[in-house]
Amino acid sequence: MGKGEDDKARLGRLTLLADAEAALASTLDLLDGLRRACRVLTGRLGDWCVVDLLDECGRLERAVVVHRTPEALIPGGYEGLLPPVPEDAGGPLPRVLRGAGPLLIADMCPPSRAVNPLHARQLELFEQLGAHSAVITPLRARREVLGALTVSRTDPDHPFTEDDLPLIEELVRGLAVQVDNARLYQQTQRIAERFQRALLPELPQVRNLQIAARYASAQAVAQVGGDWYDAFVLPRGNTALVIGDVTGHDLQAAIDMSALRNMLRGIAVDRQEPPGDVLRRLDIASHTLQHEATATCIYALVKDPPEKNGSWGLHHSCAGHLPPLLTTAEGDTRYLETGAGLLIGLDPGHQRPTAIDELPPHSTVLLYTDGLIERRAESLDRGFARLRQHTAALAREPLDVFCDELLGGLAADCTDDAALLALRPAPAHT
Repeated sequence: MGKGEDDKARLGRLTLLADAEAALASTLDLLDGLRRACRVLTGRLGDWCVVDLLDECGRLERAVVVHRTPEALIPGGYEGLLPPVPEDAGGPLPRVLRGAGPLLIADMCPPSRAVNPLHARQLELFEQLGAHSAVITPLRARREVLGALTVSRTDPDHPFTEDDLPLIEELVRGLAVQVDNARLYQQTQRIAERFQRALLPELPQVRNLQIAARYASAQAVAQVGGDWYDAFVLPRGNTALVIGDVTGHDLQAAIDMSALRNMLRGIAVDRQEPPGDVLRRLDIASHTLQHEATATCIYALVKDPPEKNGSWGLHHSCAGHLPPLLTTAEGDTRYLETGAGLLIGLDPGHQRPTAIDELPPHSTVLLYTDGLIERRAESLDRGFARLRQHTAALAREPLDVFCDELLGGLAADCTDDAALLALRPAPAHT
């Protein structure tokens, strides 16, 4: 091979490595990324490609099967849980999962000569997909084997050889690092979401008041945010409602949210002051203890149930949050826009107003975060109008149905977390 041909081959290898790693990194979904990377390999290196992954319990799953000709695959006929990895490491795949490799498979045995169930499944795959030669390589990162990648050729005139092993080993090494990073990212997000959900409170049971809440994580991106809601009864009998959103979409946002929630609870129970005064005290405490955190928040009080045929009073103050929405039993809607002020964390000296609005019997007051209404390339006014239309149509539905339908209808395609808290005065005598 001349120098020009040698340089061309080296460039081809580097391009293949870069394209496969870029395909895996092009999405946050690990399996989707592996499929994209395998399509690159089957397009330029082999005829079909398989990725088997070990989970945290040591179980082996055939996660991805990609063929140069997709019609050659039986849909859903290959993926799924595989037999346990044998202790004796009999067969090439178990050997690779124990850390050997890359291994070149040049002589294909029939499944009847398998030495264990896992080996049999591998030989069945070779037979079903017409493998003539294959290379099995461990996905190894941080001295841990995460699984194995098998790439195969079906052409007897163009088999894999020992000369192909260095390229495939280098290729799989880069993929393994990205698989490890993707798993660590997903693990961090799962921990953050469990942490956030663990902070969601148990709603109080209050005579003549119905309270319901919902929380949904973002679907389009695997992120956790600082959305929270809260509801509790104060010593004097008033019911407190809280909803808020800490700036950010990461574990730190969830931590800041937890700190603000606990500070607000303590201040509210200890002082039992009007909502504007409580939020002012929260602002001072946040500026002192969480001086880098900013958040939106609504703190509202529902006074003790009134006498027969009376209306409840909602005393509320808003720190940069979206306004509460009041929907009457007849379907009339109105945003409660008084009582607005700056975000928490901007100005601890800001004087915060308290607004008072009447809640007729069987009306519904809704507190919510921006994930319920905001959409990309759409004005906020349109989101407000859409929310009013939905609540008006659901005005006479049971409160749990009201919340489920809102979340399902408005937050299904959202790219942000969404939380909502709804309260409905429901006097027993009616």
